[in-house]
Amino acid sequence: MRFTILKDGLVEELQLLQGIVEKRNTMPILANVLMNAGAGEVEFLGTDLEVGLRIHVSAEVAEPGALTVNGRKIFEIVKSLPDGLEVTLERKDDVLEVRSGDSEFRVNILAKEDYPAVPEPKFEKGLVLPLGELKEMIDRVFYAITQEQRYYLNGALFSLKNRLIELVSTDGHRLSYASGEVDGLKPEKDISVIVAKKTLGELRKLEGDTVEFDFDDNNLFFRAGNRTLISRVIESKFPNYQAVIPKGNPHLLTLSREALSAAVRRVSLLSAERSKGVKFYLEKNRVRFFSSNPEIGEARDRLDVDYRGQDLEIGFNAQYLLDFLATVAADKVVFEIKDENSAVLLKPETEEGVKNIYVLMPMKI
Repeated sequence: MRFTILKDGLVEELQLLQGIVEKRNTMPILANVLMNAGAGEVEFLGTDLEVGLRIHVSAEVAEPGALTVNGRKIFEIVKSLPDGLEVTLERKDDVLEVRSGDSEFRVNILAKEDYPAVPEPKFEKGLVLPLGELKEMIDRVFYAITQEQRYYLNGALFSLKNRLIELVSTDGHRLSYASGEVDGLKPEKDISVIVAKKTLGELRKLEGDTVEFDFDDNNLFFRAGNRTLISRVIESKFPNYQAVIPKGNPHLLTLSREALSAAVRRVSLLSAERSKGVKFYLEKNRVRFFSSNPEIGEARDRLDVDYRGQDLEIGFNAQYLLDFLATVAADKVVFEIKDENSAVLLKPETEEGVKNIYVLMPMKI
């Protein structure tokens, strides 16, 4: 195998593969990237058996062939080379020789036959999604995926219906829902699968206007340009999220997103380290904030707001609030509240494009 390629394009693709290749050395081959040089292009493939990334890059191929090499080391080597130069990669017995200018490296390789097989998609279903909107939806649900032990919650529910994409995540304390309409989206039947958190993170790195989607019984496939992301389906049942979204909460609080973020961030500086609890005192046309830590002190603040409801005291985890507020684009947010013990519904006052609602359980403070 021997091929020549520009350093700048190669380092960009190798960097994407860093999020995929296995770093824990459970199987040494999973720390490697498979390089397969063919007619006018090189395929780069990385996988950890759960998520994979296949990339096709144009190159001047002098000798076709395939091998696997440590993904982190080959990336560090190529990254260290001067910008704008060509890089030649050539197999010499059991090493990969990397040459550029006066620089030369020899890196040990492993046989391609030992590399695990990664499924190939067909992309025959004609499902094309707007990538920018999908990435925005991922941003709205990603922060609520925190349950690594409960694998069925270590991802988001991904649903495709007639002209509608939905993403839902929950960690048992909060739930985030995002949806967007797509003209021309008409799957043969409704699709509902759990997409792993790692896959969602890698999807956010893809570039382009659209992403093609395909699936089989065990895998999901997303293709944007020359990059195809492969993910194993999380085979479990997602909780019935619709049952926990409150409806008809009578007390309405509307206030500036930026002002609320700043006030919660200030007051939480003196909240208890573990709970991050901040108490809201809701009164006519204002809300007072309070937090305390017996070992440090206490903090108070207040904001003028639009509040329609009875006086109420309710506590929240400050970080859970800030996570939601950081992803909202609207100037104002609305809290729909029933009482101090029931789930609260949060949403932007106005929405354009992606629809987002956030369900947050209050906390005792």
